[in-house]
Amino acid sequence: MNVQRSGPLAGVRVVEMVGIGPGPFAAMLLADLGADVVRVDRPGGGGLTLVPPEKDLLGRGRPSVALDLKDPRGVETVLQLVERADILIEGFRPGVTERLGIGPEACNARNPALVYGRMTGWGQDGPLSSTAGHDMNYISVAGALDPLGRRPEDAPTFPMNLLGDFGGGSLYLVTGVLAALTHARSTGEGQVVDAAITDGTAHLMSMAVTMQQAGIWDGRRGTNLLGGAAPFYDVFATSDGRHMSVGPLEPQFFAAFVELMGGDLPAQYDLAQWGELRAELTRRFATRTQAEWAEVFEGTDACVAPVLPLAEAYEHPHNVARGTYVEHHGTTQPAPAPRFSATPAALSTPPTPPGADTRVALTAWGIDDVDDLITDGVAVQSDPAPTDGDPS
Repeated sequence: MNVQRSGPLAGVRVVEMVGIGPGPFAAMLLADLGADVVRVDRPGGGGLTLVPPEKDLLGRGRPSVALDLKDPRGVETVLQLVERADILIEGFRPGVTERLGIGPEACNARNPALVYGRMTGWGQDGPLSSTAGHDMNYISVAGALDPLGRRPEDAPTFPMNLLGDFGGGSLYLVTGVLAALTHARSTGEGQVVDAAITDGTAHLMSMAVTMQQAGIWDGRRGTNLLGGAAPFYDVFATSDGRHMSVGPLEPQFFAAFVELMGGDLPAQYDLAQWGELRAELTRRFATRTQAEWAEVFEGTDACVAPVLPLAEAYEHPHNVARGTYVEHHGTTQPAPAPRFSATPAALSTPPTPPGADTRVALTAWGIDDVDDLITDGVAVQSDPAPTDGDPS
């Protein structure tokens, strides 16, 4: 697939053995930053499917190749892709790729400089490594779920799958494979990157661990300065049933906040008055709508912002000005992040169904017998996704 790539990773080649959730997000991020990623799907797809594949943003920016890995020729095709790649990422349970014949040893024999990224919940070893799990299970064992919530007596509140799958998983996998790629390019030596969601989530908890170990936080829900204990770091309902996020931690920001709230509030760090402060803030915020409060605090240093539903976040003036969400191929979606001054990243191709790009992608990667593979059913060329009239 001859797509012109831009971004700091232009020229980096990645083979993605498709899994669910954090693996595809990591591959999407690499593709967003300019890497040439080929997505290896099972014929017909598989796994957890929430939306049609051509509408799944986690599949954007890279072609889909469908290969039958139960056929030795399908395995051989993957190994030929590996010969041409810098990075391979996979998200199977430990031992699965070894049984398929595309484990680290087999791939390293074809390409000694290959970085082999492995994305799992529990890691490649340990007593839980072979068991199933999902985001909330991993962050539970890592100690990150228990503190999340407003009050010690309430059940923990889980943040969708942002903390585990994407924070502790995908971002650590991407960090790991790029760090290993730097080493491989300077030494010619590839290596395996074991990215476990439990490990990454625990690493994200470094500040919380510091506070708990230092004795300034007891580890319980709702008692952390940043977890709902402080009335000046919380959310408050407005008269129209919406909310404002309030976070003026520093004294100078709290002073600006007090002035804009009408003055005469209890002292910020007098814990004995926190109950009174919370009650007064609750009362005052309930006197105006969210839009009215947003106008009061807009452009100030009071550290207050409206809590926006996702569909409204698309249209917030700041997000519009920065192009944080963009319209691409008829779909509103997050733009690539972060931003680069010399090698700006850009969105490329939309997501496609499994196998929609088999012929063109394998050919572009230099696989010689593509037509024979398709004719024999080893590789599957499926129908492309509808374009809805968008030829780009």
